Amino acid sequence: MSVIATPIDEPLLSLIVCTRNRSGKLEAFFDAVSRVRARAPWELVMVDNGSTDDTLQRLTELARRLDVRTTIVSEPCQGLGRARNAGLQAARGALLAFTDDDCYPAADYVDRVVDTFGDPARDYIGGRILLHDSDDHPITIRVDSTPILIPARSVIPTGLVQGANMAFRRHVLDRIGGFDAALGPGTPFCNDDVDAVARASAAGFSGSYVPEPVVHHHHGRRDPADVAALWRVYDRGRGAYYAKSILDLPTRREYARYWWQTMGVQKLGATMRELEGALDYTLRRLTRRLG
Repeated sequence: MSVIATPIDEPLLSLIVCTRNRSGKLEAFFDAVSRVRARAPWELVMVDNGSTDDTLQRLTELARRLDVRTTIVSEPCQGLGRARNAGLQAARGALLAFTDDDCYPAADYVDRVVDTFGDPARDYIGGRILLHDSDDHPITIRVDSTPILIPARSVIPTGLVQGANMAFRRHVLDRIGGFDAALGPGTPFCNDDVDAVARASAAGFSGSYVPEPVVHHHHGRRDPADVAALWRVYDRGRGAYYAKSILDLPTRREYARYWWQTMGVQKLGATMRELEGALDYTLRRLTRRLG
C-alpha cells in the first residue's frame, strides 16, 4: 500500500475505486476526480486488482497530480468483492463511497454524498448514473430523478443500488462483514454490490436511492453482440444473487416470492439463465468452490 499525499484533515468520506488492466483509460477518470471540489475532507483509495499491464505504475503517476490524499492498494486475487474489501481496509472515512474506473464523478459529488447522510436514519445510498456519451448503449445506468426509500428488511431488486454509485456508513459494512469475495466481476458471478445492500437491509439497516450524487458512466460504444453477452452475465449473476439470498437471509421467503413473480414477466431466455446461475452458485457452495 502506498500513500501519495497526506492532508492534515482526517477524511469524512473515502471514495474507493477498483481497477484492473485499464492503464490506458485511467487518465480520464483522474481528470474527473481532479475537478471534484468539496467542503468535506475526503480521500481517494485506488485498488489495483491483479493487473497484468502497467496499471499500478500508472496509478502512482496519476495520483501525484491530485491535491487530495490518495492511497493505492494492490489486491492480487481477482474479484471485485475482494478488491473492494481491500479498499475498505485502507480507507479512513466514516462514509465509504464507491464508483468504477469508467465513471466520472460530478464536481460536487463528494458534498452531495455527504449531504445525503445528513439524515441519521439513512445507512446507505445509491445515486444517479448517467451516460457520459449519449451514443453509448443505455446499460448499467440509473437516471431516475425521484428518491426511493428502501426500508429495512426489504427485498432489493438488482439495479436499484449499483456499485458505480453507492455509499455506506462504515459501521454498516463492518456489521455485515464487507463484500462477498466470491462475487463481482473477476469471479463467476457479478452482483457483489446488490448482495451487500441486501445483507445490510436484512440486518435492519435502511437506505435510499437519491438522485443528487451523480456519476457519468463512460463504458464505450458496444456492438449488439457485446450488449447481449453482458446481459447474459447479468442474468446468471442475478440468479446467483437470488439463490444466495434464499440460502442465507432471514427474508428468504420474500426473496423466493419476489423471484417467482419476476419470472412471470420476463423473457424465457433470461429466466433460464437466472436458473443456470442459481444452480451453478449453489453447486459451487456445496462443493466449496467459491471465494
